[in-house]
Amino acid sequence: MREETLVRVLAVAEELRYRPSRAARSLTTGRTGNIGVVVPDLGNPFFPAVLKGAQARAREANYSVFLADSEENPRLEMELVREMARQVDGVVICSSRLSEPQLQQLRRDTTLVLLNRRVAGTSGVLLDSARGMRQAVEHLAALGHRRIGFLAGPVHSWSNRERRRGLRAGARSHALDAIELGSFAPTFEAGQHAADLVLARDLTAVIAYNDLMALGVLSRLADRGVVVPDEVSVVGFDNIPMAGMANPHLTTVALPLEPSGRVAIELLLEQLAHPGASVHEEMLGAQLIVRASTGPVPSGSATGTPRRRAAGNADPAIVK
Repeated sequence: MREETLVRVLAVAEELRYRPSRAARSLTTGRTGNIGVVVPDLGNPFFPAVLKGAQARAREANYSVFLADSEENPRLEMELVREMARQVDGVVICSSRLSEPQLQQLRRDTTLVLLNRRVAGTSGVLLDSARGMRQAVEHLAALGHRRIGFLAGPVHSWSNRERRRGLRAGARSHALDAIELGSFAPTFEAGQHAADLVLARDLTAVIAYNDLMALGVLSRLADRGVVVPDEVSVVGFDNIPMAGMANPHLTTVALPLEPSGRVAIELLLEQLAHPGASVHEEMLGAQLIVRASTGPVPSGSATGTPRRRAAGNADPAIVK
């Protein structure tokens, strides 16, 4: 149309406060203008930080975000993604608890991007948990610790497997005994329960699957009169805001939470813009943040001599 006609139409549209209908546009474009994001637990501060980055990038691209919480339930996660697929152009699944065959099935239902999970043929954002764990082990070894523990997270968690891999590699490199306890739910309450097991195994340091568990450990140790880090050092994972507010401040492995959300949406937008394009995988780094919850090995424990071992208890797993 002529320029003057266009100006008149836009002026009237503004006067009437007209806004295009996404539903109407979808009839002609085949696009909804919506993106789905599924997380395993909105109560975990890890995921709101990821969502903040995801929503910011989606907004820049004029997309709305539909959010769902799978409650650490693989069956519910599968149902949520399939329901979302009818209303969105693509889905980002964070820390999926589904098996690889199940995720491959979902790829036939919608455009899929994974965050903190690796599956063949699927674009994804990975957080380098293995390298972060090696940094944590190296830090404890430098402080003289020779007998440390790892409080494992959910069995089907990809990041848990990566952290165990980093733990074992670090233990071999520094000639440490690394005792794996669990798995545990990634919650504060699970950390409180695990703290008693840490004391029973006579460990001088413990690395928790995530900060929520580590905060639970700190709480329980305080209840039992165990001084951190004078008697036991504690390390978390994720660097959620509460880690820097704890008493003592929690040493933790920081992960790029908000940037990972932005990158996940960017990968999804690329897949939507170029269907059939090659799969892209982005690895984001981890960084140890040293705070007050870690210190030198307690006096008399440098050789790993037991101090609190419960009679008759055997270590469930030791990596040398």
